[in-house]
Amino acid sequence: MRAALLAALWLGAACASPALAAEAAEAKTAPAKAEAPTGPTRNGREIYRRFREGLADPSCEPGVSTRWRQHFAAAPKRLARSDDDLLPLFGYVVDALREAHLPTEYALIPFVESGYRPGARSAAGPAGLWQMIALTARNHRVPMREGYDGRLSPVDSTQAAVRYLKTLHGMFGGDWRLAVMAYNAGEYRILNALKRNGQTAANARPDQLTGLSDITQAYVRKLHALSCLMEQADDRDEWLQALDRPVPYLQAVTVPAEVGGIDAWAARTGQDAAQLRRLNPVFANGTIGRSSTRRAPLLAIAATANTAPAPLAADQTLADIELPPNTRANASDTGAQAVTTASVDVAEAQNKQAAGARRHTVGRGDNAWTIAKRYRIRVADLLERNGLNGKAVLKPGQALLIDAQASAD
Repeated sequence: MRAALLAALWLGAACASPALAAEAAEAKTAPAKAEAPTGPTRNGREIYRRFREGLADPSCEPGVSTRWRQHFAAAPKRLARSDDDLLPLFGYVVDALREAHLPTEYALIPFVESGYRPGARSAAGPAGLWQMIALTARNHRVPMREGYDGRLSPVDSTQAAVRYLKTLHGMFGGDWRLAVMAYNAGEYRILNALKRNGQTAANARPDQLTGLSDITQAYVRKLHALSCLMEQADDRDEWLQALDRPVPYLQAVTVPAEVGGIDAWAARTGQDAAQLRRLNPVFANGTIGRSSTRRAPLLAIAATANTAPAPLAADQTLADIELPPNTRANASDTGAQAVTTASVDVAEAQNKQAAGARRHTVGRGDNAWTIAKRYRIRVADLLERNGLNGKAVLKPGQALLIDAQASAD
């Protein structure tokens, strides 16, 4: 089933040069050249660096599959294009995996599954960035209801995919190769294949497992070929120069109830409505449906520092509105809901920002990554200043030192 989708996205029917054909097709439909990002940005090379640092297997031995290197040859070119949404979206997925302490090989799965297109659909049933079938999506808590298919939401689907991959990663002893094969074929097929072949996760030789489909057998080779294509690309100055540009941070936001559509939200925040529509195909015709439950998240560029927050209604919390980066309640890229301490209102938050905000009180759902991102500091620095290690669990109400100057407060 996935093979049919890949053929449509990457090869095209009866194309002699798959990568060039895909590149040409994209060029015809590419959006207009992107304007300068209006919110917090990072350098595109930083995204690539985080990806490379998170790889479980960064080596590129001569035996890397020539077939799959040719098949995915256009991927680095797409990352380099400033008029493509791929690099910020790739950065969003890399961040989610790094926060979950998972290998960044997993960030290459959407290349294989959907060509990194959030709205990709297969006639066989799978949909979205991660190409989940409906049953898998429901099993992994992706919202599926009339008028809303969460598989088409990069936020909902990425949260679910990271949860699933974390389960698989632990189930197969941290072997990313077995985990991605299980993502493709299902964990029980891989467990049964290990048993039939007299192997365990601890001593597995994935390339020697019999009784699996050719697509599953090739999955590891595809991801490794993609990784090596990027490693090869960074030997070229022109590719690195193309990445050397400001790239917007993407984050999940909860749009206020009075905003009924993407265009209205774009106008309020000064963002590109066309880009928001491309990133959020889950909202048909750009309409954000109203619901009695929590509104579905929108993947958007992080708000600018001068975005004026609307006054809080009596039943609102800071999680329901968009605030400047240093004060807003962020939704983590791994799926934690945007929350904050209920006693902190907008005026207090703005006062803290003006004063330099030297301490942070942990709110329900906060984690080290979201807090560090909010204050624009490194996670490692935040943990070190508070005597914490990478596995520390933050508790609501816990006071954290944000920077060294806070000790004098």
